[in-house]
Amino acid sequence: MGKYATDQLREHVRGTVVTPEDEGYDEARRVNNAMIDKRPAAVVRCANAGDVMVAVGFAQENELDLAVRGGGHSVPGFGTCDGGVVADLSRMHGVRVDPVRRTARAEGGATWGDFNAAAHAFGLATTGGIISTTGVGGLTLGGGIGYLARGLGLSCDNLVSADVVTADGRLLVVSEEEHGDLFWALRGGGGNFGAVTSFEFRLAPVGDIYGGPILYELEDAATVLRGFRELIAEAPEELGVFPAFQIAPPLPFIPENRHGDTFILLVTCWAGPLDQGQRALQPFHDLAPVVAEHVGPMPYPALNSAFDALVPPGLQHYWKANFVTELSDAAIEAHLEYGPRVPAVNSTVHIYPVNGACHRVAPHETAFAYRDASFATVIAGMWPDPADNEANTAWVRDYYRATAPHSEEGGYINFMAGDDQDRIRANYRGNYDRLVEVKKAYDPENLFHLNQNITP
Repeated sequence: MGKYATDQLREHVRGTVVTPEDEGYDEARRVNNAMIDKRPAAVVRCANAGDVMVAVGFAQENELDLAVRGGGHSVPGFGTCDGGVVADLSRMHGVRVDPVRRTARAEGGATWGDFNAAAHAFGLATTGGIISTTGVGGLTLGGGIGYLARGLGLSCDNLVSADVVTADGRLLVVSEEEHGDLFWALRGGGGNFGAVTSFEFRLAPVGDIYGGPILYELEDAATVLRGFRELIAEAPEELGVFPAFQIAPPLPFIPENRHGDTFILLVTCWAGPLDQGQRALQPFHDLAPVVAEHVGPMPYPALNSAFDALVPPGLQHYWKANFVTELSDAAIEAHLEYGPRVPAVNSTVHIYPVNGACHRVAPHETAFAYRDASFATVIAGMWPDPADNEANTAWVRDYYRATAPHSEEGGYINFMAGDDQDRIRANYRGNYDRLVEVKKAYDPENLFHLNQNITP
């Protein structure tokens, strides 16, 4: 791509265009996963939807790869590319709340930290992620599992409408009533269908919650996992709980002599009346002796950002995931073998419950197909030193191989690695063929292919 073309691009956007010759290029091309080191021809730091339209049109006209970056958390590094155009939405991060209608509209580059801060001011929330620096867009387009999912459904279940720049350069407002086929596909189909510049969500009354992490000894991990399995099946839907294997960071509530030890945790979030929180958590608290805990009333955004420090930008990332219909004893045995070997304080394994409200949406109602799954497991390998890549990637792969026979064939696309493209059909089950038809209608030349790709 020549300087003349780049100058033309600069003339047509309100934001900035960063090329390899410009100061700040290395910062502009960087994504969260430090394993990804790509050199785009241009990074368009979009200021508005018009800039996104220009970036999409420019990539299309010049037959260049196009990457769309929201929060930049994509583990496979889909927010960047070699020699192509990056539409960087990170400067489009405004959130506007309508407290009367109980809705919020978030721009395409907003993070869940942005979203939660705006909504919490009105005592409102919707299902977001576990880390507040995660992008609203990427999480929602892949489904959206989070603390509030059992009570409110997935993030995509709370999506009311979206503004989408399609491959032909149009900006479409999509909802159940307008471009319903595209709206269906956006709810779980990932970034395959366009660049979403705005998301409108339904909100629910969630202000302060009662919760936090509870740490137990590894020797009690079998008891904790089996107890979690039984309790979460019948727990009130206001309660979100997930187990995790975690090396203890140096936090004040953990005894100093236990910093660096590995534990089994339950991370809890009661979003019902605060005075019922302690009673709601008591059965989980009683599963085994508690080593340490940081449980109590707190603003929902405080819990949503509690683990941000463990996932700073610049770590090495390699993840694997599966949906689980039944957390069988055999599956628990596999977790007991590999979970305690978690290799770094940043790495973790989470088993998210996706029952309750998530099950009240039929598999065909949105692109997110695994509505019968009870859990979504993620083996999140994250560590700072590239010298550990081989060993730690092997831990993730071995763990995955051990749990896969006790899991569903498909997994949550937001947790997929770059080498999981062969699982696309399994991830969407019976919805795959319909997704292909929507892809053919809105992106027949597969401009939006830097994703867990559905080929037209």
